[in-house]
Amino acid sequence: MTSLDKPTEDTTQQDDARAVTEAALFEAFGGVRGMVETVLPGLLFVTIFTINKDLHWSAIAALAVSLVLVVVRLAMKDTVKHAFSGVFGVAFGVVFAMFTGNAKDFYLPGMLYTLGLALAYIITTLAGVPLIGLILGPVFKENLSWRTRNPGRKKAYAKASWAWGLILLAKCAILFPLYWWANTAQLGWVLIALKIPPFLLAVWLTWVFLAKAPAPIDVFAEMEAEEKAEEERKAALAAVQGETTSGRHRRET
Repeated sequence: MTSLDKPTEDTTQQDDARAVTEAALFEAFGGVRGMVETVLPGLLFVTIFTINKDLHWSAIAALAVSLVLVVVRLAMKDTVKHAFSGVFGVAFGVVFAMFTGNAKDFYLPGMLYTLGLALAYIITTLAGVPLIGLILGPVFKENLSWRTRNPGRKKAYAKASWAWGLILLAKCAILFPLYWWANTAQLGWVLIALKIPPFLLAVWLTWVFLAKAPAPIDVFAEMEAEEKAEEERKAALAAVQGETTSGRHRRET
């Protein structure tokens, strides 16, 4: 290998690592389609409510489009976890708003979930088990190996979890005062505006931190290698025992 070959190889490895990270983030967070499924029900709710101020029709339309998104995914035999999470979120909002009779309460369960998620990112990071690592570990096929065997990767997960926690806290700092002071339409449009940009910022920062981190340890490949090695040991032992038995039989005869 020449001195000119090595930078090319390193660059290729870095590009591969970034590609793997991008694919993992896309899988974990649903990509463009997952974002659409997250935004569309709330967008429909606030649009209809802004036009006619009818809580019931707004809630029914939001729940209906969430169910349609699930049906579409089922028809395409695609993963439904993001669509189902959207249905549950919308259903909670609809039930809560119908129960209180206050249209703004349609958004309250989602806001409380965002606050809880922000605290979860921060608390788990302080506890040494950053939440983003728990989410992405299985996607990268490393499970929890990063906790004890890959300190550089654990540090990257901690940075990413801090980013998620602080970004979501900043989002809550905007939304909760509006819940008390703004009307339903104002709160709804601000919430829609804050759906995608903070999410994209958090995902981008996660990508930046992980792209510079050491490669994940593929624990599944390790387990497969161990199983294969164990099978080979058993096969070799069986062969030795077979030769020993055959030799003993020849001596006896």
